[in-house]
Formats: sequence, structure tokens, C-alpha cells
Amino acid sequence: MPSPSHGHSHSHSHGPAAPVSKHLRKVIAAVLIPFATAVFIGMVVLWPGGAPAHERTGVGFDRQTQQGKVVALAQVDCKSVNASQVPPTGDTSTPEGREAQAAQTGECKKATIEVTSGSDEGRTFFEIVQPGAPRQLANGQEVVVAYAPDAPRDLQYSVIDVNRKFPMALLAGIFALAVVIVGRMRGLFALIALAVSFSVLTLFILPAILQGSNPLLVAVIGASAIMLIALYMCHGLTARTSVAVLGTLVSLLLIGLLGSWFIGWAFLSGNTDDNTGLIHGLYPEIDMSGLLLAGVIIGSLGVLDDVTVTQTSAVWELHQADPKMGPRALYRAGIRIGRDHIASVVNTLVLAYAGAALPLLLLFSIANSSMGAVANSELVAEEIVRTLVGSIGLVASVPVTTALAALVVSADRPGAPGAAPAAGPVRGGRGRRRKR
Repeated sequence: MPSPSHGHSHSHSHGPAAPVSKHLRKVIAAVLIPFATAVFIGMVVLWPGGAPAHERTGVGFDRQTQQGKVVALAQVDCKSVNASQVPPTGDTSTPEGREAQAAQTGECKKATIEVTSGSDEGRTFFEIVQPGAPRQLANGQEVVVAYAPDAPRDLQYSVIDVNRKFPMALLAGIFALAVVIVGRMRGLFALIALAVSFSVLTLFILPAILQGSNPLLVAVIGASAIMLIALYMCHGLTARTSVAVLGTLVSLLLIGLLGSWFIGWAFLSGNTDDNTGLIHGLYPEIDMSGLLLAGVIIGSLGVLDDVTVTQTSAVWELHQADPKMGPRALYRAGIRIGRDHIASVVNTLVLAYAGAALPLLLLFSIANSSMGAVANSELVAEEIVRTLVGSIGLVASVPVTTALAALVVSADRPGAPGAAPAAGPVRGGRGRRRKR
């Protein structure tokens, strides 16, 4: 029968032990502990203590909102409720002409909305929905209403969106359940790390930028904190995880340098749509180009974690399968795995950005713009720089992390802690089991 200690080591093992010597663990700690300390000090120094207060402008997202519900819905003649603010032009070849004509001749909906939150709870108002409006209302539907206290009483409330909290919460619950069922304890820790990452983003990064701190510095410190928490929480406090952290850190630095250079060289302002324009109007002291660079760094972090952890694990498994492999052989084998990873990840990143910008690309296609004109526009150029800089960082992370992992894992010495194989009982020269 196997000894109790042998059985215990297998029942609680979550993977191969980190085959690194005590000396190498000290070297890794000597690099990472000062880095983690610097990140902690940076967060303490830049901690914002909440977003700064300001007077609401009533524009875009900067509006007071309450919850509401459609309590009645009736069909009315559009002309009788003066739904059209533009007289019919007679030219139905233009969108304005078609909308004006439909508003004068079609059937509109008159919705009675009840405010269900805030000091005016129970108050009702009317909302006219034109037949061609992109957002149609249904009886009993929950909605989000905007409140303008300075407007005349009859115009203080208006519907700005529908309430999607329940389907969004249900989808999040299904996601969390799937992660826990498949990933078990690793999945649970991944969800906790996700919650912590979101907390760092909302409690530190965003308020610190609004307080006027340098967006690039805030993003680097915040991304480093997220990286340390997420990787060690999900993969354990091991030498293997530490190598992935180092590889991620080097790649983030490269992304920061390249992003800063090309954003400045291409004269990208970071102020390209209504939302960024509103931010610049509310907080003119924010460096919008720095905010763009911060977004590039944070957006690249999630994919970088995946690449560096995968490459480190691959090298560790190769060493476990053949402990005689030297650093060069480990690097060559690991980089072959990495090449496949690079091809899939870069394609994924490009398609993700293209999917997000699909409506914009469709507008350029309708206008018959050339590819050169499309790429030269600042709105598209931002996405191109974001995608290519992030992709360069991803590509660089593969050889960097693979080389670090090969050097660390091959520096083990026979007899070092964790180096002894645990593949079965060791027998003596006469076939008798040797005691351990």
C-alpha cells in the first residue's frame, strides 16, 4: 500500500509543483516584491477618494434619471398630437422627408408613464412615440426617464431608455454559474478576481482620472494592481505565476511606449465622439490623448494575461514531461506553441475591435469612401492604433514570457525542493521499496 504522505500529495495537488530552487524563488521575490510595493504606494498616493462633484449639465449621460413604467398605451393620430416638429417637405427621397411625412399621416402611440422612484414617485406624464421611432414602448414596460428640474412642469420628465436590469442580471448569473460549474474553485476565484478588477477600475482608475491625475500613470498603476491580484488569485502564489506576471509587465511597458509614441506622432486627440466631447467639456483639464493611451493599456491587459499564463504553463508542462530539456530546447518547443497562440489571439483582437466599430465602418461603406480615407479619419485611426499597438504587445509577450519561463524552470537543480518526481514508489537494488 502507498504511504499516507504519498496519497495526500496527490489528493490535494492542483498541478505540478514549481520545480525551482529556493535561490531562484528568492530572486523572483526580489524583483516582484519591490514592484508590488511600488504599485501599492502609487495607489495610496493617487487614491482619489471618490469622483469630484459637479453641477449636472443635462446633456447625454450627465442627466438626472429615475425609474418609470408604462401604465397605459393608446393609438392616436400623429397629426392630432403635433408629433412632427418639421413640416412635410414632400421629398420622400431624404430621411427627413420620410420621417416628417410619416409623423403627419401615420398612427402614433400615446404612452402614459408613471414615475416609480425619487421624490415624484407616482407622478404620471405622457410620451408620444412616432411609428418610425427606433424605440417602441409596450404596456407594462419598465423604462428610464430623464428629469429636468428647470423645465416647465409638463416637460420635466421624458423617456430616454428602457430598463434592461433584469435580463442583464440574469445573463450575468448564467455566466457566473457556467464559470463555477466548469471551473469549480478556479472558476470561483476567477469571478472574485473579476469583481476585484472591476472595483479597482471604478474606485481608483476612473475617479483618479477625473480628479486630474495623469491618465497614463493611473492606468499603469491600476493595470498593474489588477494584474497582480487577478493572476495570483486565479493561479496561486507560485514561481510559475510570477514568471507570467513578469512577462505581462514587460509587454505592458512595451505597449505603453509604443502607444505614447504613435498617438503623439499621429496627432490623435482622443476627442472624437459625443461622449469624449462631453468629458472634455465637463473636465477640460483631463488629457484626452492620455486617456486614449490608458484605454489601450487596460484593454490589452486581459488578453495579455491569457497569453503569458498559457505560455508559462506550456513551458512548465514540457519540463515536467522531459526534465532533461535545457533552456534552448524548452524555448524552441514553447515558441512553437506560442506561434499558434499568436495567430488566434491577434485575429481575435482585430475582429473584436472591428465588430465594435461595425456601424462606423458601415457608414464609410455607404459613403463610398476609399480605404485610405477611412483609415486616415481620426475615429478609425484611433481604433487602428489601439489594435496594432495591442497586437504588437501580444506578439512580443510570447517570446519574452517563453524565454523567462525556460530560463527559470531549467535552472532547477537535482535535489531542489519540488524537483523530486512523484510518479510512483522508488525501488532499491534488490527490488525492495526504499523508505523515504
